[in-house]
Amino acid sequence: MDIAILGYGVVGSGVAEVIRKNSQSIATRAGEPIRVKKILDIRDFPGSPDSGLFTKDPDEIFGDPDIKVVAETIGGTRAAQEFTRMAFAAGKHVVTSNKELVAAHGPELLKMASESGVSYLFEASVGGGIPIIRPLSQCLAANIINGITGILNGTTNYILTRMRRDGMDFDEALKGAQLNGYAEADPTADVEGHDACRKIAILSSIAYNEFVDSERIHTEGISRISLADMQYAEYMDSVIKLIGVSRKEDGRIFARVTPAIISKDHPLANVEDVFNAIVVSGDAIGDAMFYGRGAGKLPTASAVVADIIDIAKHNECNSSVWERKHGDNMVPFGDSESAFFIRASVRHKAEAEKYISGVFENVEYIRPENMNNDTELAFRTPKMTEAEFADCIGRLKGIASVKEIVNVVRILE
Repeated sequence: MDIAILGYGVVGSGVAEVIRKNSQSIATRAGEPIRVKKILDIRDFPGSPDSGLFTKDPDEIFGDPDIKVVAETIGGTRAAQEFTRMAFAAGKHVVTSNKELVAAHGPELLKMASESGVSYLFEASVGGGIPIIRPLSQCLAANIINGITGILNGTTNYILTRMRRDGMDFDEALKGAQLNGYAEADPTADVEGHDACRKIAILSSIAYNEFVDSERIHTEGISRISLADMQYAEYMDSVIKLIGVSRKEDGRIFARVTPAIISKDHPLANVEDVFNAIVVSGDAIGDAMFYGRGAGKLPTASAVVADIIDIAKHNECNSSVWERKHGDNMVPFGDSESAFFIRASVRHKAEAEKYISGVFENVEYIRPENMNNDTELAFRTPKMTEAEFADCIGRLKGIASVKEIVNVVRILE
């Protein structure tokens, strides 16, 4: 079976490499050899082992009836969406690692694929090499999925691991991630949570069989997490992770991406460095956890190639369609609940403590002996709605003995 690769970046070159290296075992599993016939890229790659396959003309791919599958590894949405639509119109299957495109335009592209009688598969868009999309849509299909909780971004997990394990501050740990190739020169999508947000949106859309718009998901990154936050978490026998979570409750969906304090007893607490882990809760299976490298050239490429093999074995339309609800299918963020860890800079500790206890009911003060600080109070609240919490914080800011709210971290219970 002939395929084409769109984009010869990290993932695209990895797809070509995996097919070249493992051609015999891939042919055995697919039932026929898989051959890369063309690679589309506007750049030149002299000396590449795939140098004879490059083209700058899309018609050489979309007009070639022998090319059955297109692997879209361009990234972004503009060109990738245009080429994906062209592939469907030409009756070609598409596999992709492009989480941004799937999260933004999944319903329309899945519908077009279905109408064209071809597959649109994107196992590599979430979790890199971790098999999660196919198990979620097939192996767990007999379950009603109640919730998904996961560490969905390897870059932020690496940064938080270095901060906790090696005592680095955020900026130092970020530089280390960039030097090791785990973070881009512009790390915004990772450290501000946008990447994890797109992934939890995709997983939720599959799990609940309706489109979950990533633009409606409350998202916070890790750039405000400090070494002091880490030390408080350690005192609470907990760690801090960037957590994506979603649940379906009473016909509506709640989703959020934020840093969270989680107990060391939680299965996600020991997931470190660039590894990802996803816990899926189903009514029949209970909790099932998927763990592995969440990013990287070859892990992500292996997931792309696995989708190609799946198409070769079945050679039929395998595209579900996400229903885009006309009404609001999301739980308003203000109605969602959490417990909170709060650090406040204060002028008069005893007076501030008295007022804080009047604003928040049943607070628990966190007082590590090695962090005795006369100008700061740290405490955790019981579970409350986000709207209630925002009201309490507003009242707290009006108290003269409280200088500022240093940081707020949600507690995953």
